[in-house]
Amino acid sequence: MSGMFAGSSTGHGFERRTILRGAALAAAASVPFQALAARTAAAAPVKLEFDAGYGPLRPVKDQATGLELLHLPRGFEYISYGWTNDLMDDGVRTPGAHDGMAAFRYDDKVHLVRNHERGAGPAFTAPAYNSEAGGGTTTLVFDPDAGQWLESYGSLGGTIRNCAGGPTPWNTWLTCEETFSTTEGKRHGYIFEVASEGKGNPEPYTAMGRFNHEAIAVDPATGYVYETEDRGNASLYRFVPAVPGDLAKGGRLEALRIGATTYDTRLDGEKAYGTVSWVPVEDVDPAADTVRLQAQANGAAVFSRLEGAWYGNGRVYVITTDGGPARQGQVFELDPATDEFRVLFASPGADVLNAPDNMCVSPSGALVLCEDGGGTEYVHGLTTDGEIFRFAANNVDLRGGTAGKNVPAADHRGSEWAGSVFEPKNGNWLFVNIQTPGITFAITGPWAQGAL
Repeated sequence: MSGMFAGSSTGHGFERRTILRGAALAAAASVPFQALAARTAAAAPVKLEFDAGYGPLRPVKDQATGLELLHLPRGFEYISYGWTNDLMDDGVRTPGAHDGMAAFRYDDKVHLVRNHERGAGPAFTAPAYNSEAGGGTTTLVFDPDAGQWLESYGSLGGTIRNCAGGPTPWNTWLTCEETFSTTEGKRHGYIFEVASEGKGNPEPYTAMGRFNHEAIAVDPATGYVYETEDRGNASLYRFVPAVPGDLAKGGRLEALRIGATTYDTRLDGEKAYGTVSWVPVEDVDPAADTVRLQAQANGAAVFSRLEGAWYGNGRVYVITTDGGPARQGQVFELDPATDEFRVLFASPGADVLNAPDNMCVSPSGALVLCEDGGGTEYVHGLTTDGEIFRFAANNVDLRGGTAGKNVPAADHRGSEWAGSVFEPKNGNWLFVNIQTPGITFAITGPWAQGAL
């Protein structure tokens, strides 16, 4: 994103490269999953019913509506905001289908940029890439000291199915279209950049690839952007920018290769692949959905529905929602400094982890995994000691009333979690969405008592 867009918190390439160097030094001081690295498939991560220091889940009332929307451990509380159809401060109704999200600190306030995974329809805000596309992003402002939501507004419109994305070290949000489609003559399937304060850039970054995007993670040491693809035969990509921190200047797209020929990871359990390599993608903005096919013709590895991605602990983590021996999801870990790659965790069954989707890294270095499976949906923690546990349960059953909210009075307990992210300065708030009916939560409590 260039400096011309409203709310840009940084300047051009030089200033952004300075930010990248500082973030890289901080990353170098962090400790990755050393304890979990010592485990093998024979000593797989341990399932805990709850615990990891927090205790059992119980119903907790929302401080905004009084409804028992979530089950959390004792001592945790939350406040909801930005429900679908709530009036925003720009006079627009909050769009639905809440999805990926990131948090940015501005002095004593937190700004969150939130995706909306909506399809074709009138653009809900400006600027808009396509006036006939209903997806995009909204921006929310929160006071973490007072525990109060302050405002919200539309920040980018005219896109399609903004699923996940990821934050950048230069304080922007990259929002990803999970589609390969054409609406009213305009191509979709791109990545867009949104300032964390103000408005987004309605011009797609075509050099980053046109495909069924899901999420991204940025390595602060290099500015490389790692991109996931939500297809049953997906590839895992990285974008090497011509100017680190200035993605509008273009770059080259590559796909991960394991070994010398195309390797299929879709049924793999916990294992190490050693050092991987990267193969080029020539036609990054194709008319047909061929980016992964090009990559795999060059030897790129095959993945099963890549979903969330996050940078933390000096590593890039990516998720499949239905890979692994039980087809219930895998967590991969890449060391971007050495290109060492492995399956960190594969779910042994739906009772342990059921189709993970969005994710983030907690202040302690643990992973937060959002379910998008069947039945009651949970937010899980995966500790650095290899323990997986349930931290939160979706209890959004509105059949008894909606507390005046303009959403369906239905049972939404099977709706997916999305957009998990911690307050970036002190880590004392976890922000997260439930996609349907579309609610954002700010959760706080005795974090130090457990693994997150």
